[in-house]
Amino acid sequence: MNAFTIKDLENLTGIKAHTIRIWEQRYHFLKPERTDTNIRYYNNEELKKILNISLLNKFGYKISHIDKMDDEEINNKILQLSQLQALQERIIHDLIQSMISLDLDLFEETLNKHIEVKGIEKTIHQIIFPFMERIGVLWLAGHINPAQEHLVSNIVRQKILVGTESLSPVIHQPKTALLFLPEGEFHELGLLYMQYFLKNRGFRVIYLGANIPAVDIEYVVKMKTPDFLYTHITAASNGFSFDRFITQAVKKFGEIPMIISGRLASTYEKRLPDKITFKKSLSEVTDHISQLLK
Repeated sequence: MNAFTIKDLENLTGIKAHTIRIWEQRYHFLKPERTDTNIRYYNNEELKKILNISLLNKFGYKISHIDKMDDEEINNKILQLSQLQALQERIIHDLIQSMISLDLDLFEETLNKHIEVKGIEKTIHQIIFPFMERIGVLWLAGHINPAQEHLVSNIVRQKILVGTESLSPVIHQPKTALLFLPEGEFHELGLLYMQYFLKNRGFRVIYLGANIPAVDIEYVVKMKTPDFLYTHITAASNGFSFDRFITQAVKKFGEIPMIISGRLASTYEKRLPDKITFKKSLSEVTDHISQLLK
């Protein structure tokens, strides 16, 4: 069984912790247990319940009304939500629930249905990366088993690879991008998506992959002279230094523009060298690259 804090629930649902505490006092749907030091924690079933309740509440149902519903009625009401954002939220919640339960068949089936309707690119933007951002908070806090993250990440990885292999872009750009993750970084999904995005728009892509030493990147840069470099840094190993990474990048391939995104990039506050650009999200990266085509 996973044990989730009230902060986990806040991050996953968007409902503030103090609101959840008020709900606990006034209503009956949450019954958290407490540690020996009197800290609230929630089990798998309570996480699933608060995900469903937060979804109905966000899209118009009063919490006092939801409190009177049984589980079947709550599920039926969720299925009746028709707004696009509500549908996307529901799918993300379904993925979280199936990951927590390790129901991998349901996880993959949920993804496949959305890919069939919307295609892989919209599925990645609308569903996969919002989902990965939410579970990333749990993973960093140690509140999900690493096996859960690895299993669902591998399913997502296969979907992106299949989408990439099926590409046949009509227009070919005279630009080359080199994609890599620095030494100590193994979270490859953002990089794989950018490979898909760039190839779909006709860029030539050199894909080095994860955990690449700076000396190897430097060698390929000198041999291939790409137009720009891209990396996505989520949660590198404890020995990783962002300052050292940027200093090395400027020294070894400073004349070539480099785009950096990911959780670490979004929290870096120091002044950046001219050739390095930080983007807070993959959407910002894709918007930036789209500008290169104009």
